[in-house]
Amino acid sequence: MPSGTQLDFGQPERKVYSVGELNGRIHDLLEGEFPEVWVEGEVSGAKTYPSGHTYFTLKDADAQIKAVLFKGYGQGMKFEPKDGIKCLVRARVSTYAKRGDLQLIVSHMEPREKGALQLAFEQLKAKLAQEGLFDPARKRPLPAFPRRVGIVTSLQGAAIRDMLTILRRRWAGLEIAVYPVKVQGDGAALEISRAIQDFNRRLPETDVLLVGRGGGSIEDLWAFNEEPVARAIAASAIPVVSCVGHETDFTIADFVADVRAPTPSAAAELAVPEKEAVLERLKGSAKSLAAAMTSCLDRLALRLRAAAGHRFLQAPHRIYEERIKRVDEVAGRLPDAARRLLVGKEKDLRRSLEKLQALSPLNVLSRGYAIAEKLPERAILRSAGQVAKGDKVRVRVHEGHIDCEVT
Repeated sequence: MPSGTQLDFGQPERKVYSVGELNGRIHDLLEGEFPEVWVEGEVSGAKTYPSGHTYFTLKDADAQIKAVLFKGYGQGMKFEPKDGIKCLVRARVSTYAKRGDLQLIVSHMEPREKGALQLAFEQLKAKLAQEGLFDPARKRPLPAFPRRVGIVTSLQGAAIRDMLTILRRRWAGLEIAVYPVKVQGDGAALEISRAIQDFNRRLPETDVLLVGRGGGSIEDLWAFNEEPVARAIAASAIPVVSCVGHETDFTIADFVADVRAPTPSAAAELAVPEKEAVLERLKGSAKSLAAAMTSCLDRLALRLRAAAGHRFLQAPHRIYEERIKRVDEVAGRLPDAARRLLVGKEKDLRRSLEKLQALSPLNVLSRGYAIAEKLPERAILRSAGQVAKGDKVRVRVHEGHIDCEVT
């Protein structure tokens, strides 16, 4: 044996893993050891991506763990995982092998403080209210006298029978269109929303639409709490009356609809007036109108009789005879008035002429006075200082003028 050689007895050979191999082994071990666990905690940092997958953190006072709810599992849930919700999840423990992150793959969630349906109801109600779908300003009044009424409900049960009976009794001959749908269970919400859309597309002349069903548990009525039904009602050009369950039941459809009826029977009564009552009101109105017309005619007859006794109506020529006399009188006075007016004006004119003559400078010249003007500007001379030797002066006398030169 060569000098200096050391032998290592009993030491096992080292197993060296790559990072990927180690993460893979951990992934397999965890999924094999924890294929299903129930974990309770509070949702934090929830974010749903366009893919439909929701990532969040499940935490309590001491620790936290990442979790993911894939789209396929989330579709069956009634509520959305939002921050702050305390819930119980069923999941398998796994890792994201690429990064070695520990996470829960969630297959089921249920809220701990409220029932799942109640929480889902509150979440959707808050969402639609924020969008303005419950705003009273967007709700429309029902037509006073509809010619066609549409019904979206199940053909099974007492609701449809009650509505048809009441509608036909209240207004015989009314056109009624019924679109049968499922009103509970899987696919019910989709059928209801499509029925509302079909009425608007195929029968747009429908005057009012009754959408609902008879009473039941919250699970039975849940289709009317689904978002597709709410949005179909909101988008309907036909006014919608919601009539879901009993008087104390409220659904999302009730908040979105133009009018909420407490029961299907009440919806039928709201939608259509009672023909007999309308006819009675028309008869009463006709009687009132006839009485009002008779009273008006009686008043006019009294006025006519009173007018017939007036002297002008008995002898109409008296009306214009009086006026002819007045015209003749005025015409007779007119020449004298005109003469007096002209004489007065002539006197005024003479007085004015006399005043003008008295003030005229030509009248002063006739008495031997003269007016001197400096040439060539013909400025009136008022003092000798205004001229100098050699200036030309024109002297105006009563008849003509004399041109002079200052010496």
